[in-house]
Amino acid sequence: MEKKPDILIVGGGLNGPALALALAQTGHSVTVIDALAEKVRKNAAFDGRSYALALASQRLLDAIGIWDRVAEHAQPMLEIKVTDGHAGAGPSPFFMHFDHAEIEEGPMGYMVEDRHLRRAFLDAMAEEKAITELSGKTVVAQESNANGVTLTLDDGSTLTGDLLVGCDGRRSGTAARAGIKRTGWDYGQTALVCAIEHELPHHGIAHQFFMPPGPLAILPLTGNRSSIVWSERTEMAERINAMSEADYLQVLRPRFGDFLGEIKLAGDRFTYPLNLTIANSFIADHLALVGDAAHGMHPIAGQGLNAGLRDVGALAEVLTLAGRRGEDIGSITVLERYQAWRRFDTASLAMATDMFNKLFSNDNPILRMGRDIGMGIVGSLPGLRRGFVREAAGLTGDLPKLLQGRPI
Repeated sequence: MEKKPDILIVGGGLNGPALALALAQTGHSVTVIDALAEKVRKNAAFDGRSYALALASQRLLDAIGIWDRVAEHAQPMLEIKVTDGHAGAGPSPFFMHFDHAEIEEGPMGYMVEDRHLRRAFLDAMAEEKAITELSGKTVVAQESNANGVTLTLDDGSTLTGDLLVGCDGRRSGTAARAGIKRTGWDYGQTALVCAIEHELPHHGIAHQFFMPPGPLAILPLTGNRSSIVWSERTEMAERINAMSEADYLQVLRPRFGDFLGEIKLAGDRFTYPLNLTIANSFIADHLALVGDAAHGMHPIAGQGLNAGLRDVGALAEVLTLAGRRGEDIGSITVLERYQAWRRFDTASLAMATDMFNKLFSNDNPILRMGRDIGMGIVGSLPGLRRGFVREAAGLTGDLPKLLQGRPI
């Protein structure tokens, strides 16, 4: 008889495959189920979507065998500049500037395009005998009992395992079928996402420009290219996205500035409604949630994928150590260790991003004065700057072994 998988993972984006590889390398058998066909996932062209990977996340990708597959496409982030102001009026004289030279470990992080990460994960999973991929399949029902969990797929087939992990995004069907409620709210903002080519080199510098409608992030990609994550009030964002390419750039230019010379679009444009959504529980009987399925937050600090990879590292470590002790990896007793490890950290990060968005996405003169003075103070104190650099690199807090670059 074929051995049933220990773990069933729903969601084949980035967190699901990362968890599958981490678990397979510690002796678990894993099945990954994704609604998209593999051809669609693997053959995506450049579409402008990219991720700011903190240094700790890069260490995890290295530990699970992914980094060597994407390193040549990664752009190191050497500096971060944070400013406040109005479109077309230039930034405030008060700003924060963080340089990777203030820490010993190396770059604060790397920018990597979505297409390169997805292909790397698919190739790595295909080479791992302990991982089974089911693409183009949708879960329609799930049931937990004392023996584990059973999934029913849209073709009528069933799968059983010791543990089900939901890596299926903010509208997680895995969480909904388990009766897990969510807490959150809409920001009334929409992110406009694209990539641009520019005339002058970016020198590995990431920029965050806070404006009253929302922040604009300019994140360096390889070559003379940058990724744009531009938040606007939803009604305005919809109007901007419907514009022609020339008009779209005309609206972007005064916000972007001229420090990189002439700019033009590269790839497609996307919009994403912005909200905060946190699962009221990250676990249930024989079930755990990871990444956006557990916590979706504002992209103001670019920490969405990094928070998900911390979940991956923590859950892989908890399950592996429990398995070595002979414990039932799907038991609430084991899964509560994962929740205790990750819930406070993710709630704190979500609240911090929420607070920053509310503090900066307005034109209140008193708040403007307070935040500008605050940025000036942080920027002038080496100890505070170093703390922010380490935070941006993901080097603070109770890090799972994989994010320290150590095996479990």
